[in-house]
Amino acid sequence: MQPQTAIRAETIRPAAIAMRQAKLPATGFDNESIGQSSFLMGATMSYPRHAEIYGQDEPAEYLYKVVAGTVRTYTILSDGRRQIGGFYMPGDIFGLEFADEHSLSAETITDAKILLVKRSTLSALATHNAAIARELFALVGQELQHVQERMLLLIKSAQERVVSFLLEMAARAPGGHCIDLPMSRQDIADYLGLTIETVSRTLTSLESCAAIEVPTSRRIVLRDRAALSRMNG
Repeated sequence: MQPQTAIRAETIRPAAIAMRQAKLPATGFDNESIGQSSFLMGATMSYPRHAEIYGQDEPAEYLYKVVAGTVRTYTILSDGRRQIGGFYMPGDIFGLEFADEHSLSAETITDAKILLVKRSTLSALATHNAAIARELFALVGQELQHVQERMLLLIKSAQERVVSFLLEMAARAPGGHCIDLPMSRQDIADYLGLTIETVSRTLTSLESCAAIEVPTSRRIVLRDRAALSRMNG
């Protein structure tokens, strides 16, 4: 297995540098901005898979919205293990910080298009526009809810964590029952705080009891959602 410290490959850096050198417009609605956060203004940039968007402890100058593709945020622990903080898909917003530096790194899982929004511009708009201020407050609330859900997730059993993840992904999938996962098993393990062997073993167990079906390593079908909900704890 590739060492976790090799995640920040040399091929990542050029994309990150390009983003930081890009001259982003301060105003003007982006045509590809979607969802409730239509007030977001900025520029859309394309990133290849496994490209760094920003690094941990770097200045948090922008807010980010996924237009296409999938992004993960993560940190590398002192012992070299990687802990993934979240997965972000089209319509999701990430990079919302409570300080002036990023607490996690962010990189693409797949080829992606990301809308970059200048934080200073948003702050200025929110000062004079109550509707934008309310939407920003709602985004902060969503981020706090995500942090709380992560805390609860990591005290669950291995099976409960895997089931909770599947239900989360199903809720975000268009069909609801058939999940096409852009992330690898290692990504899932690092998100749930488990080993890849435990994740694979748990999926096999869930398939054996007919709760799910695993046609391929990236596709999972929820066959008995009621049973999964009971297992979720």
